Amino acid sequence: MNSIAPQVVQDLEKLWRKVKDSDVRALVIASSNPLLYSAGADIKSFTTLDESSGEELLRSTHALFEELGAGGVATIAAVNGLAFGGGCELAMACDVRIAARTALFGQPEIRLGIIPGFGGTQRLPRLVGASKALEMNLVGDPILAEEAFELGLANRVVDDHELLDTALAWARRLAGQAPLALHAIKRVSGAGELQQGLAAEREAFASVFASADAREGITAFLAKRTPRFTGS
Repeated sequence: MNSIAPQVVQDLEKLWRKVKDSDVRALVIASSNPLLYSAGADIKSFTTLDESSGEELLRSTHALFEELGAGGVATIAAVNGLAFGGGCELAMACDVRIAARTALFGQPEIRLGIIPGFGGTQRLPRLVGASKALEMNLVGDPILAEEAFELGLANRVVDDHELLDTALAWARRLAGQAPLALHAIKRVSGAGELQQGLAAEREAFASVFASADAREGITAFLAKRTPRFTGS
């Protein structure tokens, strides 16, 4: 399911370090699963995290995602099928998102009694606008690829069989741009309060994740039953 589990984050970090230490100028992040990009965070692994390991997962994932959007390597997400939760947040952290027509984007964390923890409360409003982002985060319903394109979440929508070729074409084009100019544009574009917002998100996620409602939401999800939230 390409879940954003601690081991997956570590693997992505190793790949990113290798890319940064090479002459690679563009990176496509795609899925080998034809049905989905990423189903989101590995909820089952959440039940094994203590406060220290949970904070480390938040820190390392945030740091990696921030580098994807600010480093000197152009990053392209080739999104097929489901891109939910952490998967949607991974795609949003990239510079460009190419979506297959069957792609679905969503932030369903609220249904588990938690909140987006990998940038969803900050990058989504910057891409689709504050009102739509609030709706997506509060309701949890996904949107289709065409709507994602209309809102600015996807840069292009292509037929499913054209997805990887299109993403690679974007990579080749961006890799041919002047490296210093590309890095500078990425660094200063939209410069503002993102860092403060991401810090606030990390703090809020940690607080909500420690609640009884979060435990109930995650337990209910794993047990495939409707959660009973109490507000505690």
